[in-house]
Order: sequence, then structure tokens, then C-alpha cells
Amino acid sequence: MKAPSQEPSKLVKAPARDDVKTSPKVAKETKSKKTTQPKGRPTPSRKEQQAARRQPLVPEDRKAAKEEERKIARENRAREQRALQTGDERYLPLRDRGPQRRFIRDFVDARYNVGDFVLIALVAVFFVTLFVARYQLIATAIMWIIILLWVLDTWYVWRKIKKRLIAKFGEVEPGSGMYTMNRVLMIRRLRLPKPQVKRGQYPA
Repeated sequence: MKAPSQEPSKLVKAPARDDVKTSPKVAKETKSKKTTQPKGRPTPSRKEQQAARRQPLVPEDRKAAKEEERKIARENRAREQRALQTGDERYLPLRDRGPQRRFIRDFVDARYNVGDFVLIALVAVFFVTLFVARYQLIATAIMWIIILLWVLDTWYVWRKIKKRLIAKFGEVEPGSGMYTMNRVLMIRRLRLPKPQVKRGQYPA
């Protein structure tokens, strides 16, 4: 018996690399990876990207930023100085703001106070005691009398102002007594804010 003949097995040729077509999706992803991953720099994570977007804007030129801050501060001081001359409530220092502070200033400025003459009298007494020895005791006594009159006048003015404040506003703000005393002591032309009323024009 004759054995069946065996045909040589056919070899399957592998396709060449050039024949393999890359799918569009794979090519797009490959291109995207190449563009988002520069050479030598790892791709930042999503968390890092979000943190970078949340970073505050820092001026590159710190010297210019400081100069701008100084300019704003100078403008604020200039507005405050103008307000002390004109009485503009918007730009007055915090210690001088408010209707009660304005009431105290107007009340003190509307009257003749012993404090208007205290500094002048004390300077005169000082020079008398300095150059005229025989009048030192008298000058010293006069000086203490002036100080006593100033204290009594300040107390009297504060009592009247306090009653008016309670009647008008229902309460007295803290520090009003010291504010009144400082206003009474200062000579009228040197007071800040500048007086906005004439003598005798008391606030309602």
C-alpha cells in the first residue's frame, strides 16, 4: 500500500511594517502625548494644574507695587488734612468722626473758654518768675489759680455737654470727656478739626 503523499505546508508571510496601517484614534492619541509631554519635563497632574490656577497674582515689580502703596498713603493723608480744615466727616480721623464728636466740637467752639487763655497766661507767668525774682511767689499763685479755673471750667462745660448728649442721642460715647477736655484746653485757632461755627452758635 502506498502512503499518502504529504504536501509541503504553506508558510504564511507576515505583513511588512509599512503595510500595517495605524488607526486614526491611536495616531491622534500618540500625537497628543507628544505635544503634552515636552522633552525632559513631566506632565503636571490635574491637582497641580488646579493649584497653579488658584495661585494669587503677584506683581512682578515689587518696587513699583511699594511705590503705588506709598502714593495711596500720601493721598489718604492729604485728604485727611483737608478734612481737618474743612470738617468733611468722610475723611476725618476716626477719633473725630460721628455726630457726638461733631456736637462736642461745635459746643466748645461756640463759647469763650478759660482754656482759650490758659497757655498764654502760663507762658506770661513763666517769664515773670524767670526774670523777676521778687514776683515769683505771686506768679506761682496766679499760675495755680489759672489751672484751677481751667479745671473748673472744663468740668462745667463737660456737665452741660453730657446732659445735651444724653438728651439728643440717648447715651454718651466712651472717651467723650477726654475729647471735651482736649478741645477746651486748646487755643481756638489751633484746634483741629477747625471750628465750623462762630461764637454763640450753639448746636441744636
